[in-house]
Amino acid sequence: MERTIVIIASVALLASCASKSADIAAAYVSPTLYHNLTCEQLALEAQTVSSRAIAASGAQDKKAGQDQAAMAVGLVLFWPAMFLTKGDGAQAAEVSRLKGEMQAIEDASRRKGCDITFQRPAEKAKA
Repeated sequence: MERTIVIIASVALLASCASKSADIAAAYVSPTLYHNLTCEQLALEAQTVSSRAIAASGAQDKKAGQDQAAMAVGLVLFWPAMFLTKGDGAQAAEVSRLKGEMQAIEDASRRKGCDITFQRPAEKAKA
């Protein structure tokens, strides 16, 4: 019985760990926000969004790592440390929104023939 409670508590706490940025889905952002921009303006917006996305992803990955470390310490040494995991929150929402903006910029770029694309983490590994 005690073992079952420990397993259930562990699974519940694992579910509350923060996600890695690569695992966060893009939120929908309407590409119509970018339809009136020129290719040059789209390129500048792409650079701005990309920089913000890199920073937000780094912060989210750091948070995920901290949650994993707290979970490991909690499971092995000190179970109250498991309550230090924070799970996904505003940071994950920011990553999701920025990914959506990147998709919207790519869509607007494709419609205008600007050829703006963002390099994804999986594409970096291939290059």
